Order: sequence, then structure tokens, then C-alpha cells
Amino acid sequence: MNDQDPQKQHRPKKVLSGMRPTGKLHLGHYHGALKNWARLQSEYECFYFIADWHALTTDYGDTELFGNNVVDMVIDWLATGIDPKSASIFLQSAVPEHAELHLLLSMTTPLSWLERVPSYKEQQARLEGKSLDTYGFLGYPLLQAADILIYGAGYVPVGGDQAAHVELTREVARRFNHMYGAPVLVEPEALHTKVTKLPGLDGQKMSKSYNNSIALREAPEAVEKKIRTMPTDPARVRRTDPGDPDKCPVWQFHEVYSDKKTRKWVREGCASAGIGCIDCKKPVIEAVLGELEPIRQAARPFEDNPDEVRAIIVEGGERARDTAGATMERVRAVMGLDRW
Repeated sequence: MNDQDPQKQHRPKKVLSGMRPTGKLHLGHYHGALKNWARLQSEYECFYFIADWHALTTDYGDTELFGNNVVDMVIDWLATGIDPKSASIFLQSAVPEHAELHLLLSMTTPLSWLERVPSYKEQQARLEGKSLDTYGFLGYPLLQAADILIYGAGYVPVGGDQAAHVELTREVARRFNHMYGAPVLVEPEALHTKVTKLPGLDGQKMSKSYNNSIALREAPEAVEKKIRTMPTDPARVRRTDPGDPDKCPVWQFHEVYSDKKTRKWVREGCASAGIGCIDCKKPVIEAVLGELEPIRQAARPFEDNPDEVRAIIVEGGERARDTAGATMERVRAVMGLDRW
């Protein structure tokens, strides 16, 4: 066996994932990613990064983009159970090897591979008010590939809309390894783990930009007010009007937070007008407040000491650079860039 073959080395599989620094996170992030991240760190060697370069692909003119966003976001990571002793938490731009590998992969990756990534045209349509005719925007899937390949990540936790990015990464690695005659880059696999999709307060995707989110550290009184004023089935104009839970955003919260008995009570009570909308919302309010309280408590020490958070990010970056540097040594060697 070739001990330098990263495809065959017997060691814990690595997992790589990241988020753009959008500041304080909401319940959608928690159920859609962070709960899963916390579980994965006990099973794999995990690298979780703040994707600041990726943020620049669409917001390159915003010099106030990061501000406190990085620390605020990482506080939420830590408060929801991401352990810096078990996972490397770091800033993408603090590991320049990402950029070097991105550059070298751009020499061998066909342009057509980037143009066919589904999210390329989808984001152009969704963000039509922004000027996205830049190489950075076209090339961001290749930067994502470099993010993954630089750590030899065996798995990438993804939703269905991100599977194409992992497949592109596999193709890029396969082409590179074939071209240079050595299995230097690990072909990752998409890790389709079960996650809970929590909608926004209006039934759409939960997003700060839609003004329909509940922040993880939001004050209890604000959380209660938001849920109490959630829209419901429009057919229930009066308390005595029967409703249909399937047409009500509150029901989607019950599917996440309520047990079978409570869901049965909601369905029967709504359809018969036996309960009012405020009655229906009370169990959700209690469950959400119960979930958020320990997160708020865990966040307070970090809120009081943001320098500790920055130190965690710096330390994680140093560990990440050790791994990334080892990969780049192999990449430079097979490309003939280590001769000087």
C-alpha cells in the first residue's frame, strides 16, 4: 500500500462544511445544519469554516460586510454545541492554501463545467439586481471544490440543492489525479443526513431578508410575540370558523416540535373549530422557548468575552493550515512546482 495515498489511509473520515458570515443565526440554521454539525463532530474529524471569500462572490463591494458578523455567527455555533476541541473552526481567508488550490485547479477545470452548475443561473436570476458578471461568481463552485479538497474531506453534509457541487468536486479531483498520475486529491461523497427543515413564520423559507425568522438568541418576549402573531389559515376569519392545518404555517411548526398526541389535538380542534388559533400556538411557543433558553445561556459567556471567540477562530485556523499545507505539498510536487 502507498502510505501517501489519501484515498486508502486508514483514519477517521473528515467532514467539511461552512457558512457565509451573515451574523446571528436563526432556527432555520439550527435545524437545517447546526444540530447535524454537532452530531457529526463526535463521529468524524470536522472542519467548519466561515466562508468570507464566498460572501465576496456576490457582495464584493460591501466593505462593511463582515464587521461583527463573524464573531456573532461563531457564538451561535458554540452555543449550539459545536466544540472547538472536537472540530476546527476557522476563517476561510486565514488559510491562503484555499486560494492557491483554487488557482491551480482553475488551470485544469473546463469552463463548461462551471457554467453548467445549476445554482449559477439560479442565483443570477434570484439576485438580478446585482452585477454578477465576474469570474469570482462564475468560479465560486471551484472555490468550493478547493475548500473541500484541501482537507481531504471524505464527506460533505449537503441538502439536495448542493449535491451538484459535490459531484463537480469529485470530477475536478478525478481529472486532476488522472492528469498528474497520482491519487493526490480525495473524491468526497455527499453526506445526506436527516435534517429538519423549519419554515419561516409565514411558511416560506426562514430568512432574515424575508423578516420571518426567529433568532437563536432572541429575547423570549419577542419570540412569543412573533409566534402569537403568525399568520394562520385564511379561512379562519372568526373563532367559530373551521380551518385546515395543512394551509397554516403554525402546523409546520407542530410537525417539528409537537408529539403525536398534540398534533392529533391540533388537527381535530382546528378542523372542528374546537380550538382557537391562540390555543394552537401555545404548545409551539412553549417548545420553541424551551429549545432556545439553553442556547441563550450557553452564548452569554462568549458574548461577554468576544476575544475568546476570536482566539478559537485563530487556533482553528492554525490547525486547518497544518492539514491544508500538507495537501498543497503533494499538489505542488505532482505539478512540478516544488523544484525551487
